[in-house]
Amino acid sequence: MKWDWNAMSDFMPDFWKGLLVTLQALALGSLLSFSLGLVWALLMRTPTRWVRWPVGVVTEFVRNTPLLVQLFFLFYVLPEWGLTFSALATGVFAIGLHYSTYTMQVYRAGIEAVPAGQWEAATALNLPRARTWTAVILPQAIRRVVPALGNYVISMLKDTPLLMVITVLEMLGHARLFSQEHFQFTEPLTVIGVAFILISYLASLLMRALERRLVR
Repeated sequence: MKWDWNAMSDFMPDFWKGLLVTLQALALGSLLSFSLGLVWALLMRTPTRWVRWPVGVVTEFVRNTPLLVQLFFLFYVLPEWGLTFSALATGVFAIGLHYSTYTMQVYRAGIEAVPAGQWEAATALNLPRARTWTAVILPQAIRRVVPALGNYVISMLKDTPLLMVITVLEMLGHARLFSQEHFQFTEPLTVIGVAFILISYLASLLMRALERRLVR
C-alpha cells in the first residue's frame, strides 16, 4: 500500500483543529477530575453519615456506569430538563465527573497512607482542623498519589474519542470525517495514532517531573 503524502498534507489542517480540542478536553477534564475527586475524598471522611451516604451512592453509580452512557445522558437528556450546555462543555464535565470517582479512591489511599504520627503531632501542636489538612495531611498525601493520578490522565486521553458521539470533533472525529469525504483511511488514522502515543509519552514525562519536584 502506497503512502499518500498529499492526503496527509490535506488532512493536517483538520488534525490541528482536532488536536486543540483533544488537549482542551484533556486539560479541563483532568483539572475537574482532580479537584472533584479530592472533594469526594474529603466528604467521605466526614463523621456525618448523611453526608457520606449520598456521596457514596453518587460516586458508586458514576463509577459503575459506562462513560459513553453518561455522555449520551448529559447531552441528550439534560436539555429536556432545561439544562443545555455546549458539546465540548458537556464532554469535559462527563470526563471530569467520571474520573473523579477514580481519583477519589487515589486520594483516599494517599490520605490513609499518611503516618498516624502526623495526625498526633498536629493535635499536639493544637493546629486547627483546616490547618492540619492544608499544611500537614494533604501535602503528604498528594505527593504520594501523583503517579497514580498521572495514569488517569493517560486514561482520560484515550477516552477523548468518545466525545465524537456528542458531536465534538476531536482528533478521531476529524479523521473520520476526512476519511469518509476523501476515501483515505491510512494516513489520517496513522497520524492520530502517532499523536496519541506522543501525547501519552509527554504526559508521562510531565507527571514524572512533577513527582520528582514534589519529592524534594
